[in-house]
Amino acid sequence: MRPEIKNKIQDLLAHSDEINEEIDTMAEEMLGCVPFILSILSERPEAFVFNTLGDLYTGRPKSMDVRTAELVTIAAAAAHKSEACLKVHISAAMKAGVTRDEILDTILIAALMGRTSILAPSLRVFQDAAGSREEI
Repeated sequence: MRPEIKNKIQDLLAHSDEINEEIDTMAEEMLGCVPFILSILSERPEAFVFNTLGDLYTGRPKSMDVRTAELVTIAAAAAHKSEACLKVHISAAMKAGVTRDEILDTILIAALMGRTSILAPSLRVFQDAAGSREEI
């Protein structure tokens, strides 16, 4: 890495405490709380600052409104069985005006995709191993 770039990064990291506080404020505004993982990750400012800023901006893309971004996040959290993330993002979604029915349908769609991801490869193996009805 060029020395001038390295210096710019070091300058940014010199303000990591201030940046961490701002990240906590942004998280509180976005999610209604500061997730537990942020407090632990902030112990490593060189990774925390860059990763968390990227995550916060990724979670609020310019191409989506907050409601849509939260529904996508809920679907992903459901698919990954992330209970703590679900609690945080269901609350954030409701704060953004998402209805209970919209959240329920989002979780059901995520579950549908989860079932499909189990059934498709399993049934392919089943058909290869056991043959099709026509082959019996």
